[in-house]
Amino acid sequence: MNDGTDDIAMRVVRWQKEHGRNHLPWQNTRDPYRVWLSEIMLQQTQVTTVLDYYTRFLARFPDVKALAEAPQDDVLALWSGLGYYSRARNLHRCAQQVMSEFGGQFPRTVPELSSLPGIGRSTAGAIASFCFGERVAILDANVRRVLTRVLGFDADLAVAANERRLWDCAEQLLPTSDLDNAMPRYTQGLMDLGAGVCTPRAPACLVCPLHEQCVASREGQPERFPVRTRKLKRSAQSWWLLLLRDASGRLWLERRPDSGIWAGLYCPPVFSDMAALAAWAGSANELQELPVVTHVLTHRDLYLHPVVGKAHAAPTMPVTPADASAGFFTPMEWEGLGLPAPVRKLLRTLD
Repeated sequence: MNDGTDDIAMRVVRWQKEHGRNHLPWQNTRDPYRVWLSEIMLQQTQVTTVLDYYTRFLARFPDVKALAEAPQDDVLALWSGLGYYSRARNLHRCAQQVMSEFGGQFPRTVPELSSLPGIGRSTAGAIASFCFGERVAILDANVRRVLTRVLGFDADLAVAANERRLWDCAEQLLPTSDLDNAMPRYTQGLMDLGAGVCTPRAPACLVCPLHEQCVASREGQPERFPVRTRKLKRSAQSWWLLLLRDASGRLWLERRPDSGIWAGLYCPPVFSDMAALAAWAGSANELQELPVVTHVLTHRDLYLHPVVGKAHAAPTMPVTPADASAGFFTPMEWEGLGLPAPVRKLLRTLD
């Protein structure tokens, strides 16, 4: 590991102040609600995508109390299109727990923050650092890349013990003075470096403030870091969706199960093949297959086969019989529901 860790921290702090991102709507605030909301939205999602969602979310749920008291359907509806919907469900549960267990005030420490739904160690560190100036590390994907390159940390991060070692290294690099000011800038600086300078491919090493200290740059192979051997394999799955409409043009929708793809969202009935769909649609006629839609998930390609049908009567048994909220919805009604983005797009193409 490099010497001069304080120098590394101060270089990042100075660089962030002069060259980092300082204009984003969740910056320049010590409000843990706003920081927490941005951190959850930014998980596996680009800043440009999050910006509009963040603004709309705050307009509808301006504080943790408003979010906690909202129906989950309202939260999912506003999240629709942002993906990784477990984040929205955890967000709602977390707000309720902050109200019930912490009196509406976010806790200040990483252990307490990590006890809340959807908040892992890195997100907890970000909240504690940004809002309370706590001397705690973060290790999201961007920061992990920056630190492994700077340190020349080539241990396989698929091994839990090596991940823990990297956490230890990250903590040793933290600023040691003026923490109330230095920690937010240092934390943001590492994020900014990973997002715009120390990129996965073709990093801009010559403009990096840590260029002189960086082992990977000195060895001329920054793209070798971080090292992770275990990779998830992609898979493919086909779903047949029954777009069942009644004589008034209303669409039959039901809530998905609480686990799995699109958990808790509203969706047309899903079947494993066309035969199963046709057998279930006993009260429908004029079934018409539409072109297949490919929806790319993180580790899976989902092939959606939309089938339009006209119903003479409401189905007698929903695909998810425990869900009493299944039924026919007008376009105005389903627009306000939590729908998966590809389903919402598909429904808007119907006559």
